[in-house]
Amino acid sequence: MRGVREWTADVRVDEALARRLIAGQFAPLPERSLRLVAEGWDYTVYDVDGRWAFRFPRREVAVPGVERELAVLPRLAPLLPVAVPAATHVGRPTDGFPWPFFGAPFLPGVEAGDAALTDGARTALAVPLARALRALHSSEVLAAVGPLLPVDVVGRADMAVRVPRTRDALAAAADLWEAPSGVQAILEEAVALPPAEPAAVCHGDLHFRQLLVDGGRLTGLIDWVDVCRADPGIDLQLLWSFFDPPARAAFLREYGAVRRASLVRARVLAFFLNAVLARYGRDENLGAVQAEAAAGLARAATE
Repeated sequence: MRGVREWTADVRVDEALARRLIAGQFAPLPERSLRLVAEGWDYTVYDVDGRWAFRFPRREVAVPGVERELAVLPRLAPLLPVAVPAATHVGRPTDGFPWPFFGAPFLPGVEAGDAALTDGARTALAVPLARALRALHSSEVLAAVGPLLPVDVVGRADMAVRVPRTRDALAAAADLWEAPSGVQAILEEAVALPPAEPAAVCHGDLHFRQLLVDGGRLTGLIDWVDVCRADPGIDLQLLWSFFDPPARAAFLREYGAVRRASLVRARVLAFFLNAVLARYGRDENLGAVQAEAAAGLARAATE
């Protein structure tokens, strides 16, 4: 990742295009209002009438993941104790936009990094998040949707790939956070791990921007473009980067036992994802994202 251009969308959906696409396929929507909610790596998201969240892919590489979301989330949603953006309106590609897009019920809340959480509020999220991930990683969910999914679509659990990328990401973010010497020992342990088993259905890219919170409550898990079968550790990086040690203990009491190898993979991903997000926050002038990611790096370095 080298420079601001890496964050640039292949196709930017502005308000006029979003309104045209939605009205063209789902009239009378929008009936009252259309408001930009977020622009991330994969999606531009609009609030339509305060009732629907319409997601438009920002880059071609995300489209296979969008198609997986459309296939899996309606089946997954009733199996989880937290809301997910299961599509109710599926838009087809048109001359004005080359990819599918979709609308789902609007989920209340803001990204966890924008919520200005107190220490107590952050700790209070440990149990509901653990409960949601315990359900996601269950054998019942694996049986229900696992056959629809590929294995580890972006190699999150492959430490032979992920450790070198993590070293590069930490080096690129060195002006924002200087890794203590102990991080290298964690990376060396990760490199020596055996290949991961795809033992669970996983979100695949679960970081603080994918958590919606409202009034201290966990209200949604969003952006499932990397949903796959993988080592459940790839969804546990928040254990290291989002929670302090006492909250980690509460999380694990609710979630259950986790293998050492999965915890190591999760910790490597904590360093990788938050190093990338810290740079993204700086480059895109998203101060809250930069601050949360830098704090996440510091938490992940703490036992």
